[in-house]
Amino acid sequence: MSLKKHLIIAGKAIAFFAFWVALMSIFEILADPPFLKNNSSFLRLWWEFTPLVSVLLVTVIFVWLVEKNKIKVSILKNPLRNTVWGVILGCIWLGGAIFALSLIGNLTLEDKKDTPYLAVWFLAVLLNVIMQVYLMRGYLFSLFREKYNTTTAVIITTILFTAMHGGAFEAGVVAVLNVVTMSVFVSLLLIYTKSLLASIIVHFIWNGIGCLVFGVVSLAGDYPSIWNSIISGSPLLSGGSAKIEGSIITFIMNVLLIVLMVYLLKKQKAK
Repeated sequence: MSLKKHLIIAGKAIAFFAFWVALMSIFEILADPPFLKNNSSFLRLWWEFTPLVSVLLVTVIFVWLVEKNKIKVSILKNPLRNTVWGVILGCIWLGGAIFALSLIGNLTLEDKKDTPYLAVWFLAVLLNVIMQVYLMRGYLFSLFREKYNTTTAVIITTILFTAMHGGAFEAGVVAVLNVVTMSVFVSLLLIYTKSLLASIIVHFIWNGIGCLVFGVVSLAGDYPSIWNSIISGSPLLSGGSAKIEGSIITFIMNVLLIVLMVYLLKKQKAK
C-alpha cells in the first residue's frame, strides 16, 4: 500500500475524532439544561447522552457520505443469539472476578444503600457504553479492518481505547494491562458475533452491574452503588484505587476470555 493511501486512512481516522470532538463542543456551548442541575442522575444522563449523539451522527456521516456505505457497522445481526452471548460472557466476566476476590477474602459486601433514580443511572451507563463501543469498534474498527486486516484493526483500536483511559496509567501496570486485554476480548467478541450488540451487553454488565450494584468498578465519581463493597488486601489483588479493574484477578479473567474467543473463532472458521 502506498504512502498516500496510508495518509488517507489516517486522515479519515483523525477527521472522525475531530468531528466527534467538535460536535461535543457544540453541546457544551449549549451548556447543561438548567432544569437538570438539581438532579444528579438526570444531569449525568445528559452528560452521557451528548457524546453518544455526537458519535452516532459522525458515524452516519462517515459511513454514508465519506465511505458511500461501502463500510458496514452492524449492531442488530442475529439479535437473539448475540444477546445470549453478551449476557453469558458478561456474567462470567464480572461474576468470575467478584467470586474469586470473595473466595480469597479480598472482597466483602457490607450493607445496602438507598439509591434513588436507579433506572436513570443504569440508562446513563448504557449510553456511555454504547458511545465507547461505537467510537472504538464502529466506523474506526471497520475502516482499519477493511483497509488493512482484522489484526491491525484490533491493535490500532486497542491502542486508541487504552489511550482514552488515562486513569489506568495512574493506577499502575496491571490496570493498563486490564484495559488492553479487555479491549482485545471485546474486539474478538465483535469479530465472532459480527455485531456490536454482544460487545455492548458485555461492557454494560461489567460497568452497570459492577459499579451500580456492587460498587467494584470505578466510573465517574458521581455514580452511586447499591452495595457498599469493601476491597482490601494487596493492591495486586484488590486493584487499589482502580478497584477490580486494577486487580490481577481481572487480568486473569480477561486472558481466559481471550483464549475462549480465539477457540470459538477457530471453530467458527473450521465450519
